[in-house]
Amino acid sequence: MSFRSIFFILIPLTVSANWPQYHGPNWDKSTEGFRLFDSSGLSHAKVKWKIQTPLGFSSVSTDKSLAFTLIAKEDEDGLLREVCIALDQLNGNQLWQKWLGMANYGHSGGNAGTASNKGGDGPRSTPSVIGGRVYVYDSSMNLYCLSALSGKQIWKIDVLKQFDGENIMWKSASSPLLVNDLVIVYGGGADSSMLGLDQVTGKVIWKQGTETPTHATPAFATIHGVEQVIFLCRSGLVSLRISDGKELWRQAFPFKVSSAASPVVAGNHIFCSAGYGVGAGLYEISKTGNVFSSREVWRKRNELVNHWSTPLHYKGKLYGIFGFKEYGKAPLQCVDLLTGEICWTKDGFGPGNLIRSDNTLLILSDDGYLVVADATSEKYNERLRRKVLQGKCWSTPTMSNQLLFLRSTEEMVALSP
Repeated sequence: MSFRSIFFILIPLTVSANWPQYHGPNWDKSTEGFRLFDSSGLSHAKVKWKIQTPLGFSSVSTDKSLAFTLIAKEDEDGLLREVCIALDQLNGNQLWQKWLGMANYGHSGGNAGTASNKGGDGPRSTPSVIGGRVYVYDSSMNLYCLSALSGKQIWKIDVLKQFDGENIMWKSASSPLLVNDLVIVYGGGADSSMLGLDQVTGKVIWKQGTETPTHATPAFATIHGVEQVIFLCRSGLVSLRISDGKELWRQAFPFKVSSAASPVVAGNHIFCSAGYGVGAGLYEISKTGNVFSSREVWRKRNELVNHWSTPLHYKGKLYGIFGFKEYGKAPLQCVDLLTGEICWTKDGFGPGNLIRSDNTLLILSDDGYLVVADATSEKYNERLRRKVLQGKCWSTPTMSNQLLFLRSTEEMVALSP
């Protein structure tokens, strides 16, 4: 079916129009209240604007009329540095930029702007925004709080220096997690490897653990009535209570080389997956009195691998791109959460990414195709396929204010109905 025969309409309902952080307003890669309807022979999504976004795999966060992402470019001394940029959502005009740390990730790879499938240089973290403040965690583990309107620095913390931390191979890639009044990050050394900081002042509210972080952004969950943040560390899953940082439970999970996909929360179940032969597992979290515990529901070694593309949960099913270094080939799959059995599979997406809008999946393939498909376990049902970007697309789509934002290592596009 050609995209020219698709009627692509976006209708907003009564929910927040913002996508304030990596994985969205509900921390689950979804936004309710934007519906995609399609019929034949009428129209298709339009390119509202397109700009250059050199280097990196940072996704987009939004607040009101603004959009934020990270790029990399040379400074006046010819050194490649990470840069946070703020854009006008309506026209893509750059409103300000903030120079961050060096874009040097300590491995030999192709330049991220080329057709090479090696990682190369470029930021992987995504800014988070709330209350007129933008939080950026660069690869050197500098945490910035910036004015959303001007980019002026409000405060900055060198996490490695202040908390005696040590960076990981290929440097940090996780994004700041905003919950309640906290900004939560990995990074410190002994007894401070997981940090909850005051959003306004940067003051330490709690610090916990002697863990080695991974590249995975932590996940937020309310399990058995208790708000908690779940970190995927080298030792496995570690859950801390949001209010005071107290450890609630932990679950061993293997680590090899790198873990980059975030844990997926589905009620009182947690799914996690990693590459390099690790595979996937599902864990059930229980609570007796005030004591939490975790048990393995199933474990598939070197199967259902999420290299860095975090799947999403919807109505008892996981939808995601699974595969390890299958550039241009990795399949989109629907997986039964409780059994790990594959309901359907569709090849050819590569390590791209996806989000959900109501009962519709919006998928960005690694070679720049926007694909719209039904979020149903019955069969793969594609509604639209359109080439929208050049460059390597490992970033997660964002939907806000009746616009769909997609970016690559070369450019960023905003699509409107």
